[in-house]
Amino acid sequence: MKIGLYFGTFNPIHIGHMILANHLSQFTNLDQVWFVVTPLNPFKKKSSLLADHHRLQMVRIAVEDFPKLKASNIEFGLPQPNYTVNTLAHLYDKYPDYHFSLIMGEDNLQNFHKWKNYETILKNHEIYVYPRVYENKEKSIFHQHDKIHFVNAPVVEISSTFIRKSIQNKKDVRVLLPQTVAIYCEEMNFYKK
Repeated sequence: MKIGLYFGTFNPIHIGHMILANHLSQFTNLDQVWFVVTPLNPFKKKSSLLADHHRLQMVRIAVEDFPKLKASNIEFGLPQPNYTVNTLAHLYDKYPDYHFSLIMGEDNLQNFHKWKNYETILKNHEIYVYPRVYENKEKSIFHQHDKIHFVNAPVVEISSTFIRKSIQNKKDVRVLLPQTVAIYCEEMNFYKK
């Protein structure tokens, strides 16, 4: 089975994440897309995150009606901060018959050479790159690499940061979230302070 790994804090998961993951699961050769909920991204402050189990629960309820989309807490038991190369090694040990690929935004590809052991990742895994709107757009040094696949996925300019700030400012952002996630956020009073 070929699994695409979509890493993120998903704080919260929103329709942009869902549109992209569904597109990759339907229009590429990936059998499934797993949302890998990251407890601590090395580039983000922990204090801005909801508790791990709440973010995982939001992903679970968002994907429950989509058989090709899954929530994964695989990084919860790994040392923090989590590095992708370590997670991939752990997944390979746990699921030796699966083929894991990475899913990343075009902007992240620009800095991929700064990732821990990026050469090992590129040697052993394919990478599916989706378009992003960002400044200083230039071709990556990896642009012609045979393991990197550029996917013509929809570009949805929504960010979790924008959603959190909007909720704090008492704006109605339900349309930007899967319905079940919007209900969960409201019930739990998330992001209101």
